[in-house]
Amino acid sequence: MAKDKVYINPDLKFDAAPDPDRDVGSDFSSDINEKMSGWGENDLYRESSRIEDGSAIEEKLDFPLDQEGFRSDSHPIKSENRFSFQAFFAYRAESFKYESLGIILLFTMWMVGGIIFVYISGHEQFNDFLPVPAFKALFRAIQEDRFWFSVWASIRRVLTGITIAALIGVPLGLVTGFYPVLRNIAYAPTQFLRMISPLAWMPVALILFTSFESAICFLIAMATVWPIILNTASGVATINPQWIEMAMNQGASSPQLLRTIVIPASLPAILSSLRLALGVAWIVLVPAEFLGVASGLGYLINDARDTLEYDMLMAMIIAIGIMGFVLDKVFQYIQAVVVRSWMQ
Repeated sequence: MAKDKVYINPDLKFDAAPDPDRDVGSDFSSDINEKMSGWGENDLYRESSRIEDGSAIEEKLDFPLDQEGFRSDSHPIKSENRFSFQAFFAYRAESFKYESLGIILLFTMWMVGGIIFVYISGHEQFNDFLPVPAFKALFRAIQEDRFWFSVWASIRRVLTGITIAALIGVPLGLVTGFYPVLRNIAYAPTQFLRMISPLAWMPVALILFTSFESAICFLIAMATVWPIILNTASGVATINPQWIEMAMNQGASSPQLLRTIVIPASLPAILSSLRLALGVAWIVLVPAEFLGVASGLGYLINDARDTLEYDMLMAMIIAIGIMGFVLDKVFQYIQAVVVRSWMQ
């Protein structure tokens, strides 16, 4: 689609870029006509001397223009209004109160339910599953080097598996999302493989790989590659087709389209897919570490079960939840920073 020309007079004209949220053919032009309805002929010619830097237009239209005469606040990729760190941290401060309340309610339910089950129902042998013994065991665990070594081992496996999945899933998602024919062809195989439980690949992993470490990374990659492919393809497929048409009308090649429009516009979906993959990987990690490794949070849970240390078992469960929560928050912050840098 060619860019609409908005003519003020024969000597004064500029290109108006279509706003993706508005009707290009009429709404944008009617806005300009309404803004300039009070201009007289002498005003138009007098203001035309300042048209090169767009200052006259900006004063009359109440929205900024870039050097090419486009609305800079509605550029398909660059938008200063897309993200605000002040608004982001204000939201985080506001939501922190509700998150804290949710955590308090969760542990209150744990305490009340545990007391009812242990003391009222007569299961005193499960006293170590209550919050107080579990947090005491967690406090003892964090003072041991073995705990932190296992935490690092688990994080390393998760990051390795997600990296492998991203190197495979992001390019496949971009290609299948950009070409509808490939998207239709890949839909059925992707959905078929996605429905297979990652743990079902465990015997295959043990046969293919000689080390348990490689087998765990393989299982995590198999679990996380599918949400990355699907979310990335969905993000590409939802790109405003007018942006693609405008770039093609300007002679953009496929690599240029991919670099300047497809990747930046689908970046939020890519980062969301990686965040989703992080949660999936953290869930798959624990049973994957039951394979026979001698480190990791899953190994510590298995070891506590074998030694009947139920307070330590619950402590490791709490540690897994805390680590997953912290990783998600860190990734959420990184996601906000990266998206902001792309928009600039």
